[in-house]
Amino acid sequence: MLDVSLSPSRSRLCNGVSRRNFIRIGALAPVGLSLPGLLAAEKNAVEKAAVDGAKKSRAKAVILVFLGGGLSHHDSFDMKPEAVEEIRGKYKQISSNVAGAPVCELLPKMAQTMDKVCLIRSGTHENDHHETATNWVLSGRFGSPFGDYPAMGAVVAHETGFAGLLPPYVAVPKNPAFTWELGKSAWLGGRYESFKAGDPNQKEYRVRDLSLPEPLTTRAIERRKSLLETVDKLSSRIKGNDQIATYDEFQQRAAEMVLSPKAQAAFDINKEPEKLRDEYGRHEFGQSCLLARRLVESGVRFVTVSSGGWDHHKDIWKGLDRMLPIFDQGYSALINDLHRTGLINETLVVCMGEFGRTPKVNKDVGRDHWGRAGSLLFAGAGVRGGKVIGKTDKQGAYVLDRPVRPADVCYTIYDALGIHPRKELKTPEGRPIEILAEGSTVEELYS
Repeated sequence: MLDVSLSPSRSRLCNGVSRRNFIRIGALAPVGLSLPGLLAAEKNAVEKAAVDGAKKSRAKAVILVFLGGGLSHHDSFDMKPEAVEEIRGKYKQISSNVAGAPVCELLPKMAQTMDKVCLIRSGTHENDHHETATNWVLSGRFGSPFGDYPAMGAVVAHETGFAGLLPPYVAVPKNPAFTWELGKSAWLGGRYESFKAGDPNQKEYRVRDLSLPEPLTTRAIERRKSLLETVDKLSSRIKGNDQIATYDEFQQRAAEMVLSPKAQAAFDINKEPEKLRDEYGRHEFGQSCLLARRLVESGVRFVTVSSGGWDHHKDIWKGLDRMLPIFDQGYSALINDLHRTGLINETLVVCMGEFGRTPKVNKDVGRDHWGRAGSLLFAGAGVRGGKVIGKTDKQGAYVLDRPVRPADVCYTIYDALGIHPRKELKTPEGRPIEILAEGSTVEELYS
């Protein structure tokens, strides 16, 4: 997972813009690169909480299911059957187990799960660019496409620290697309980056950097510890000496975390019953949702399940014919499994993309980017299932009632975790910046 590129690479987005990846320290960042600094931060946070008192929380953990590219609300949770064909699309809507909350015919499992989730049909903002919109909805603050503000998971890692021997912030299989790798933690620094778990649907999946396929010899263990020392020295040159100021005190715990059987076990999805794995679906999305449940069960505070490929500018029906059933199976299994295990009471599950899609189908039989309206799903941690919040106009183009903006979504998530959304954090230069500059909790979720 350690990825240090001295030569920048380029990848091209749907809008033709090149994205440059500079020095990247991947999943090892939170469990190797700067663990000592992060562990020290955890200790400081605990000591400070003892003095200041902690805000009461609704949730112990958050699972964010991110549909990168933008789910078409017209073809899923906000269908417009009375509109003209170029708006309503080709799918029929079916009734769900909640009055007033019909869903697309390709979501039959979700139709039987709507009583466990709260549907928000009024997500809205004014940006139609993947990069900027993604960073906006993941951080709650509007900035540049390059991630000027840290994502929620990074802030949660900063504010809560470690739970036992697991990283606080995990991305499955990786961070959402359209974001810069180090931009995810922005000025908080690489030590608060996500741990990238990889694709748990791969054959004989073992999470990288935590998997020990063979018994380690004493020499091998020493090599692992030496690697940690080398990487932390690299970190000190890149990020500054402040990140390893307490290295000596926490070096032992950092090494133990990488080698911990508990950490390995949390990621060992093969321990799950075959029948349950089948229920989630034998695909990347389904197994990612199942791994997310395992991780929050083991103490991880924030898990992002990243599902890309929803950017259907052309042939949208071909794309959704394949992807909606996958989403239907994996997401409904996650919600039902959390209910069966009782984890739903302390786990907030949020599902969203960076925006919705345009009302009219374009000349290429696709829908384009549309930030003015989109659908979101909330469940767990006190959220009342079986509700619908907000509505759009007859074309699904604009929000008519109870607009919910990116800052409101992030504010609600922070508040649920007991993190004050308006708390001031300090940049490396000592400049104070509020976690959020605006927003409020969506109280209707709980009423």
